[in-house]
Amino acid sequence: MSKAQEGDLVRVAYQGTLEDGSVFDSSDEDEPLAFVLGEDTVLPGFEKAVLGMEIGEQKTVRIPPEEGFGIHQERLVDEFSLEALPQGLQLKVGTQLEVTAEDGSRFQVVVTDLRAGRVTLDANHPLAGHVLTFHIELLAIDRPTIN
Repeated sequence: MSKAQEGDLVRVAYQGTLEDGSVFDSSDEDEPLAFVLGEDTVLPGFEKAVLGMEIGEQKTVRIPPEEGFGIHQERLVDEFSLEALPQGLQLKVGTQLEVTAEDGSRFQVVVTDLRAGRVTLDANHPLAGHVLTFHIELLAIDRPTIN
């Protein structure tokens, strides 16, 4: 039987859970995740898990932060005066904002603390620092043909 290899378009069904067992993501029952192995469009640890799988094979893998959404970096957390932010923002802990950097790039931040006229913003991915567990089933492999 054929094994998934770089360059293959694969379709997988999956469910991702955190260490406490809560589900943070899963494929839609009617629409599996499709991606090309080797194109770095999914988490590195997820791609490594799919490489070498056969159609119909299922596995459960634990992915460390380094192969998932990265290590939580304190340098990406900063506190600001509320006066430094645009007027009229409705802020509460958990609010997501889009920030434009000086170079014009845009990124997401999350409000993690509000107190005494100050706001703490975190630019880490919400799952940074977490060990992720994925249950994966390989549903299909489409291998490009060379003419």
